[in-house]
Amino acid sequence: MLIKTKAIVLTSIKYGEADLIVKCLTEQGVKSYLLRSIYRSKSKKLKIGYFQALSQLEITAYHNKQGNLNKMSEASVYYLYQTLATDIYKQSIALFLAEVLAYALKEEEENQLQFQYIEASLKWLDLHDSFANFHLIFLLELTKYLGFYPDTSSMSANFFDLEEGNFTISQPFRSFLSGKKLILFKSLIGIKFDDMVELKWNSESRQSVLDILLEYYELHLPGFKKPRSLKVLKEVFNEIS
Repeated sequence: MLIKTKAIVLTSIKYGEADLIVKCLTEQGVKSYLLRSIYRSKSKKLKIGYFQALSQLEITAYHNKQGNLNKMSEASVYYLYQTLATDIYKQSIALFLAEVLAYALKEEEENQLQFQYIEASLKWLDLHDSFANFHLIFLLELTKYLGFYPDTSSMSANFFDLEEGNFTISQPFRSFLSGKKLILFKSLIGIKFDDMVELKWNSESRQSVLDILLEYYELHLPGFKKPRSLKVLKEVFNEIS
């Protein structure tokens, strides 16, 4: 079926000498495409430079229902980033989030609200200068669309059960938060991008919250892996107090 859709690039892997396999989040869900001979092609309809991590495109493609790789016939930049491609800190966030999304999002039916959230969030990051806690807010808010946002009905409790996703007065047997880590986690809940300056965190606190969130993802998403770019992200953000 021939469709035209917005697409956000998650991964692109060279296949053979001239082909490229691209995984995108589209308005129809996560789709993978085989772009044949793109490294040799001089076509203006498909350019290798379009398929960088988190590029926002409009594509024309053929989607099949057999689970095979789809075909893309045309692509153009839908939203041109102003700073995301040049700012080293934003680049490190983009590479990290692209990996997280590639692991977390499955090839399934469309989820328009999820797509709109990711699309709007990336535009926010591109257009703002204060973003040190962006990736933390993004990851927590994304769990709303993945189905395991924390149950906040008992937030006054002294423990958070990472496996069950709720706050509890009794200490869970495994994988829980308490003390300083619990305070940090609670302070993130409900914070929007525009309010992130309220989080007076240093790099140590950010890394602690990031580790918590990644553990939370691992417990709730079968097969989820810590991104390879995590080390780079932590090193870059060590420079931000």
